[in-house]
Amino acid sequence: MQKSAVRWGLLALFADGPKYGYQLKNEFDAHTSGGWALNVGQVYTTLDRLARDGLVESVGSNADGREVFAITGQGRQALADWFVSPVTETERPRSELAIKLAMAAIAPGVDVAAVVQAQRTESMRQMRDYTDLRRHEVQSHDVAWLLLVDHLIFTLESEIRWLDHVEATVLRRAQPHRAPTPAAFRPDDVEVGGW
Repeated sequence: MQKSAVRWGLLALFADGPKYGYQLKNEFDAHTSGGWALNVGQVYTTLDRLARDGLVESVGSNADGREVFAITGQGRQALADWFVSPVTETERPRSELAIKLAMAAIAPGVDVAAVVQAQRTESMRQMRDYTDLRRHEVQSHDVAWLLLVDHLIFTLESEIRWLDHVEATVLRRAQPHRAPTPAAFRPDDVEVGGW
């Protein structure tokens, strides 16, 4: 997951009140069902940057001595702006799979069809697992979790369609170009008086 997505995701968790770092990690993991689990170091680094940028501020410590942060007015405005701004091409992460297949297509000696098939098998397995998870646990999770699992399922469906396209494109280009063969001559196609 892109670092900016973590930044905005954590900032959004402050919308319902002040939080400390480990609490943010747990809430983020719960809302994503661990699909995009964060390590606590990443959370605290992001939290420091949010504070540095004036989007959150320290509001003291809780009973356990943990530093608690709250969203600032500037943070609320930035979050509101983020929610209504579309994600642009430059904000989408680079796809390792797209890069791998592009390089495989031009690298000598690589069986692109085998690379595609290995990925297709894995993508189908993941899609099946997410679909089963969603089907069996739909009642026990919040709407954020459902939306994220649906996103993963739809992304994998799209990836599988794209893999089919990659395979067809590579196979089509691997075929030697041949001149079209003329249709067989059939004597009854010629009109008798046409000579």
